[in-house]
Amino acid sequence: VLISGDSGGTGASPLSSIRHAGLPWELGLAETQQVLVANGLRDRITVQTDGQMKTSLDVLVGALLGAEEWGIATGALISMGCIMLRKCHLNTCSVGVATQDPELRKKFTGTPDAVVNYFMFLAEGLRELMAKMGFRTVNEMIGRVDKLRAREDIDHWKAKTLDLSPILMKPEVLPSDHPYQQILQDHGLDTALDNQLIDLARPAIDYGNEVVATLPITNINRTVGATLSGVIAKKTGEDGLPDGSIKFTFQGSAGQSFGAWLVK
Repeated sequence: VLISGDSGGTGASPLSSIRHAGLPWELGLAETQQVLVANGLRDRITVQTDGQMKTSLDVLVGALLGAEEWGIATGALISMGCIMLRKCHLNTCSVGVATQDPELRKKFTGTPDAVVNYFMFLAEGLRELMAKMGFRTVNEMIGRVDKLRAREDIDHWKAKTLDLSPILMKPEVLPSDHPYQQILQDHGLDTALDNQLIDLARPAIDYGNEVVATLPITNINRTVGATLSGVIAKKTGEDGLPDGSIKFTFQGSAGQSFGAWLVK
């Protein structure tokens, strides 16, 4: 479950949307954690949040409110050289980050090491904050809203009309539940139709033999062909296989994204 805040970084949205659409992730995250815990469902779900999370403190607050995963993109982009020109959709990024223009792309100076360093310092900062609060692991602090308190030094006439105390309400964890995910979800990938397609297509992929087969399909078979395409692309690259190498005929009604990302 992803709780995405209103302040998420974007260089391509209208100004009205950037300023006036959505709500802070803190509101949605707190309510999500409370509802899942109150109903004994929290240990089945991974909760993630994002939206202008750039510092170790942001990650800490997100964890205390209930998220065990955090999306961090703006900081990573800046570490690669983004200067936030906010014109990603115009193909004129002056530092070569968000453009397909060959001349502008030459100006890109980002390196993998810069991104790694950013996240290393982010993790180190989080480790120091956790040590100050007495947490040894991240799991220990998931949902610990009792470690948060409202600031009392904000004296603004708009703030006086807001009651945000529900954010810091800590529900009681049921005996059969946990405040963070414990049970992995089974997405049925082991029994996906593409696994059967890959086995059937092996003669074509490995030896160049022609493969022809007819298979049943139902609407629970989604993105059929995507995994097979990945296997072929890994083996052959952009060249793909010769025309007519694999011919699959399906009988039935396919699920969504049938034939997604097919390679040659």
